[in-house]
Amino acid sequence: MTKKTIKLGIAFLLSISAGMSAAPPTMTVFKTKTCGCCGKWVEHMRASGFKVIVNEVASTGEYRQKYGVPEKLQSCHTAVVDGYTIEGHVPATEIQRLLKEKPKAKGLAVPGMPAGSPGMEGSRQDAYSVVRFDEGGMLSVYQKYPAIGK
Repeated sequence: MTKKTIKLGIAFLLSISAGMSAAPPTMTVFKTKTCGCCGKWVEHMRASGFKVIVNEVASTGEYRQKYGVPEKLQSCHTAVVDGYTIEGHVPATEIQRLLKEKPKAKGLAVPGMPAGSPGMEGSRQDAYSVVRFDEGGMLSVYQKYPAIGK
């Protein structure tokens, strides 16, 4: 093999690896069969590049408890991704940020079901916060979303 052939081979391999992207994060969601907004949130996650596995369960309560969601942060569905717990209608951009930054946290939550959050789209958006929580129950605002259309 000549040096030119080796250089071309290396350049080819580098171009292939540059075009390859990491596998999308796999998220497991626990939701009830009858919750339509949860299904819309799952669609939002898939459209944002997540691989989503949906488990339809009779009640999500045991999963919130299992994955450490504080009572005051509860919502209608619970998900897990890369060791983090996601509770409620958290926007994909905040989950992507969490996975990129990898803070020392248990997860993120959007308490309740605020109008305008992913899966709860409509004619308006209520102000809401994405809350970060840790193992000890400490809470902090991770991102604020303003009210729109009131």
